[in-house]
Amino acid sequence: MCGIVGAVARREVAAILIEGLRRLEYRGYDSAGVAIIDKNNHIGCYRRVGKVAVLGEAQEQEPLFGTTGISHTRWATHGKPTEANAHPHISNNTIALVHNGIIENHEELRERLKGLGYEFKSQTDTETIVHLVHYEMRDGKSLLDALKAAVPQLHGAYGVAAIHADDPHRIVCARSGSPLVIGLGIGENFLASDQLALRQVTDRFIYLDEGDIAEITPDTYKIWDVNGKEQTRTIEKINDVLDTAEKGVFRHFMLKEIFEQPKVVANTLQGRISSTSVLEAAFGAAAKDILDSTKAVQIVACGTSYHSGLVAKYWIESLAGVPCHVEIASEFRYRKFVVSPNTLFVTISQSGETADTLAALRLAKSSGFNSTLALCNVAQSSLVRESDLVLMTQAGREIGVASTKAFSTQLVGLLLLAVALGRRNGLSAHDEENIVRALHQLPELLEAALELNAEIETVAESFVEKHHALFLGRGIMWPVAMEGALKLKEISYIHAESYAAGELKHGPLALVDSDMPVVAVAPNDELLEKLKSNLQEVQARGGELYVFADKDSGFKNESGIRVISVPHVADVIAPIIYTIPLQLLSYHVAVLKGTDVDQPRNLAKSVTVE
Repeated sequence: MCGIVGAVARREVAAILIEGLRRLEYRGYDSAGVAIIDKNNHIGCYRRVGKVAVLGEAQEQEPLFGTTGISHTRWATHGKPTEANAHPHISNNTIALVHNGIIENHEELRERLKGLGYEFKSQTDTETIVHLVHYEMRDGKSLLDALKAAVPQLHGAYGVAAIHADDPHRIVCARSGSPLVIGLGIGENFLASDQLALRQVTDRFIYLDEGDIAEITPDTYKIWDVNGKEQTRTIEKINDVLDTAEKGVFRHFMLKEIFEQPKVVANTLQGRISSTSVLEAAFGAAAKDILDSTKAVQIVACGTSYHSGLVAKYWIESLAGVPCHVEIASEFRYRKFVVSPNTLFVTISQSGETADTLAALRLAKSSGFNSTLALCNVAQSSLVRESDLVLMTQAGREIGVASTKAFSTQLVGLLLLAVALGRRNGLSAHDEENIVRALHQLPELLEAALELNAEIETVAESFVEKHHALFLGRGIMWPVAMEGALKLKEISYIHAESYAAGELKHGPLALVDSDMPVVAVAPNDELLEKLKSNLQEVQARGGELYVFADKDSGFKNESGIRVISVPHVADVIAPIIYTIPLQLLSYHVAVLKGTDVDQPRNLAKSVTVE
């Protein structure tokens, strides 16, 4: 995930910019750069492949001096990780610009600008923006007005910041689908894609809204909304940044991480969807060619990540019509397997160091798979370094051993993959737009699901004295039920199993009695009536049912059945939403039982041994 840091001050800014980039290293990147306007109104620029430390060494050896500058960490989308493709990009030695996001119409803009005489030195979509802004200044426009003229011509997601050599005390910026925040100082102001980058210099921030354009100088800032009207935004003072290694107001890390899911899901979506489509270049520079040639998908993972892969199988086969196989990594690596032509090998891991998953990836690379894709939460992990394509899940550091926010962000990333494959295999633009619209609503819907917390805490009391539990789901909700059962057994030590509800009569029904709670997930989808029939079998045997059901599904509280109403959501995102109440159930049962919620016995966060 790319990062932006900018500063306009009355003091030297190079150290501020580079320190800001260091604070964004956790987001993942492959190159970094900085541009600073010196006292002679000349833009000095360093760009380096690799870590921010390499950029810092360049600055130490031949320092750039100046009071206004911008800097950037890049995760390659268009073009390989090279110095030429790193940001900032410069046009005619007068404008420097950095960019987060993806410009969908960059090829069209590139050809147009070439026709106007602009020479391109990189493969990036970003270079089209800086040349476009330069072109818009042709009639004497200011840098700000040129950016305002350029923005309507950009299709996709972007957060951009630019400086001009002849206007050395100003930064202009714009955001659409990629976050930007202004940091306020005394005689200096700052800009970043994440306020964390600026905490060493300020505690006062203004978060730009979607469509905003802004300019900052050492003493002033101005903001215009998407309609061009000047706005006053709220200044937020942050007295303390809640570190991921601190629980803050929460009793356990697990609960904190459950409640972080709306935010981290929003982070995972930022810059990866426009208003109507998935921006597939987020998967990497080679994504288009690899996805174009993909005719089948093999997913390999362990534990919770395996469950996310099982959900993805339903998405990929239903939305893209592409065969998808999912396997536990420890099994895959020790059996003979057949590789279908043009199969994309997908690995999923929170840590990126899961031993079995990493071994499976290395085996796959020598076994005839077309290409490899990793979904991961740790930018510098082995899995990320060794895969052809990567999608970082942006869950932030996860402390609790029982994975929660990593799972939901994995699901988001896998749905993006399913849509990207789908548009090549008959998924209409209209259907893609509907899915993207649902994804835009997802953070808000997750917040609504979290409002069930108090009710679920009460429900959990019925599980404390139990020794076994059964979880049921149908279709795409079966893997969600599997994940719910895993969470309960992980942290409360209650034996829990999950079954496809249609399998009840083929064996598990023998276990049902009044002492075994049966948990079901019941969205209002095409399998609802069949699920209801399955649950009637449980009631007939005296089982106690706990049904997490769509508020419009028709379930009612009655003898032997407790209904927890879940907000109505689009079918395609239902697995992500229904995960939340099952996580909360497992958490509250564990708390009531007095187990070690964050560090359950016998388990480790990252399984780096076989």
